[in-house]
Amino acid sequence: MKVVRFRLVVVLAGLLGLAGCVHSPPVPMYQLDAGSPEVPSQKAGMSVLLGPVTVADYLQRETLLQRQVDGSLTAASDGRWAGSLAADIDQLLLRQLSWRLDSQRLVLAPGNPGFTPEVQVLLTISRLDSGPQLPAVLEAQWRLLDRAGKLRDSRLVRLQEPHTGTAADQVRAQSHLLQQLAEQLAAAVKPLEGQAAATEEPARKPAPAAPAKAKPPQPPKIPMAAPVRTDVEVFRF
Repeated sequence: MKVVRFRLVVVLAGLLGLAGCVHSPPVPMYQLDAGSPEVPSQKAGMSVLLGPVTVADYLQRETLLQRQVDGSLTAASDGRWAGSLAADIDQLLLRQLSWRLDSQRLVLAPGNPGFTPEVQVLLTISRLDSGPQLPAVLEAQWRLLDRAGKLRDSRLVRLQEPHTGTAADQVRAQSHLLQQLAEQLAAAVKPLEGQAAATEEPARKPAPAAPAKAKPPQPPKIPMAAPVRTDVEVFRF
């Protein structure tokens, strides 16, 4: 009798588990959309080192976050990221920049041995999120360094994109913001192509001191004759 009851419990547990699986659809997983960047026509082109690209800590997770009206963030119940969001951002920016600069000489940091870029792009993404009632927002800062490591440009960026409120359209809006960022980066990087590294202006040498003016020649001094005394007494014998 005990064996029969045990088997009945196992069968019921299996049926309940199966019913739970049937009524719990899988959670959709999303990736950023890089758009339709074309493959660069030039095998060479401008050499650019992209990164390090620093992403805010709260974005380094698989959870698709939702920004609420009060500013708080909650985990979405109808979607999550398919893998690393930071890695998706790197690949999207790399493909977009490569296409817009028409160059295949773009490398993600830390780069390759012997690779000397004309420009290094340092990028910090401090915000990338959206919510059912709030638009997608991207906040970032970039810095451009030349071959010598000298700062050539720096800029703060805030971009915004509306959406319909669904998780899928929020991901589309965030992807479009990153594409806009890549467009602005390409416009800032392009003028630095072929430019020599900025060098510090050499310090000016102090002007040599003016030579001292020569004194005019002095006429030779003629010794003055001393008067001869005539009051000397002469004695005769």
